[in-house]
Amino acid sequence: MAHMFISSGEMIADRRFDYGRDLELRGDLAGAADLFMQAIELAPDFASAWFALGDVRERQGDKTGAIDAFRRVKALKSVDFLGADLRLLRLTGGRLAAMSRHYVTMLYDQYALKFENSLVGELGYRGPALLFDAVTRTCETTKRPMRFHRAIDLGCGTGLAAKAFESCAEEFIGIDLSAEMIKRAQATGLYETLETADAVEGLRHHPDTSADLVLAADVMIYIHELAPLFREAARVLRPGGLFAFTAETHDGDGVVLGASLRFAQSEAHLRGLLQEASFGITHIDNASIRTERKAPVPSLVMVASKS
Repeated sequence: MAHMFISSGEMIADRRFDYGRDLELRGDLAGAADLFMQAIELAPDFASAWFALGDVRERQGDKTGAIDAFRRVKALKSVDFLGADLRLLRLTGGRLAAMSRHYVTMLYDQYALKFENSLVGELGYRGPALLFDAVTRTCETTKRPMRFHRAIDLGCGTGLAAKAFESCAEEFIGIDLSAEMIKRAQATGLYETLETADAVEGLRHHPDTSADLVLAADVMIYIHELAPLFREAARVLRPGGLFAFTAETHDGDGVVLGASLRFAQSEAHLRGLLQEASFGITHIDNASIRTERKAPVPSLVMVASKS
């Protein structure tokens, strides 16, 4: 996951940071750590430099030093823009209900301009296409029309899911945390309305039984506790409405935070949550929604029907 940058406000400190990032990318971790420390000496409250230092220390095997650096990031900022909570969770254990809203928002605000080229072009992302295929198979199996009056696209991003389902949805509502992503979704002309909100908050704005399709492509990776989201999806769907989503998965139990700092959910865990929310599973595939470090990312594509 790419580092995000918040300027120190000191030109020389920022320049030291940039030099450190260059050395880090070349594999000179010791040199990078030295330059990040120089930047911190010039600007002691430079959160991005402390975060980068923590990352380098972790890669060097200095767990104690990494924890100290990430804790300093937390102490400097009242909200977690950089993802220090995730790094500390991985290093020290514990629970985290969801990734920091500010972190996810900043990540995608900075990523928006190159989002499609990077995710689709470089990482082979195909979540929306897999969801379309899964929903199509569900409709064929259950002999229902592949036609939806109102679809809600959670984590709509730049509009990739709406493009995939354009031929079969009369009205799309898009919800995303990132205002920059919302701007790009707006430019597609595919959405009736767009809302800047997290998935649960966005669904709460909609009446009971007001939609017949809820899509969530690449949303579950940011949420540890999915039960509130599943309950809201069930509430807004009409009886027989479909909830289609992708999730990264693993062979163990429950939820884990992967090396890529995304949550992965076991199949059994997702099945249990869907059952608790009164969904019946109509389709499930083991697939890969993207590649990472030239390897497929284990994923699930699931479609559930509201009972």
